[in-house]
Amino acid sequence: MAKKIRLSKLKHPEPLADKADYEKRLDKLQKQMLSIQQTYFHERRRAILVFEGWDAAGKGGAIRRLTEQLDPRGFHVWPIGAPRPDEQGRHYLYRFWTRLPEPGTIAIFDRSWYGRVLVERVEGLISKSTWRRAYDEINEFERMLIEDGARVVKVFLHITPEEQLRRFTERLSNPYKRWKLTEEDIRNHQRWDDYAEAVEDMFDRTSTKAAPWNAIYAEKKWVARIAVLTAVTDALSSGVEIATLPMNPEVKKLGGLAYLRRQAAKGRSKSK
Repeated sequence: MAKKIRLSKLKHPEPLADKADYEKRLDKLQKQMLSIQQTYFHERRRAILVFEGWDAAGKGGAIRRLTEQLDPRGFHVWPIGAPRPDEQGRHYLYRFWTRLPEPGTIAIFDRSWYGRVLVERVEGLISKSTWRRAYDEINEFERMLIEDGARVVKVFLHITPEEQLRRFTERLSNPYKRWKLTEEDIRNHQRWDDYAEAVEDMFDRTSTKAAPWNAIYAEKKWVARIAVLTAVTDALSSGVEIATLPMNPEVKKLGGLAYLRRQAAKGRSKSK
């Protein structure tokens, strides 16, 4: 039986020597992520990245670093909030089916279907029998995606309540970030224990062999970002031969680089 994930038992990821070490590792992982994106595009593979975590835990920052060097045409970030009016009254998974990736692309969910067993459970928006039933529904949903060929990677970013309050204070003091802090964020902080219980139940019921949870202690932002990119690149490259894409065969027929250099040389001679 897999070891249970407990928030209080999470340890800091591997430390970094300094900022230069962070930037070096980040650049290497971002280039690896670009190679993965190109391979997935070329082989028509699909990837689904799920990000959950406490408010102000660094999900947005991690997603920005993950996608910084990617071709923007090949991925889509879906920030998930309350259902739109046209989504209300439908099955809660409906709005996620409509956001699944096309072949050769990556879908990134900034919060996800796990809201069913987190915020909807804790805030009493649904009955106990409904959120308890959702664990099996979610596992089946992910099983269908995986068996259909999609790669599903799930990340949860954890910080302590003390660190969350420090980040809330920092946000409120920064005129460019204070818009991010809402009354709901503060109310959720006051129900920390209820949410922690829901999170650990989520781990217990939905961390499967095919789609395990990557729970990352994210008190130190730089370290957490490296841990996130490492977890994602490892999961997406597992069992996949990652390589740079070959030259377009039509360009190769023309002569490739040699052809372009000859054309450039002709242009220079004409300009003299």
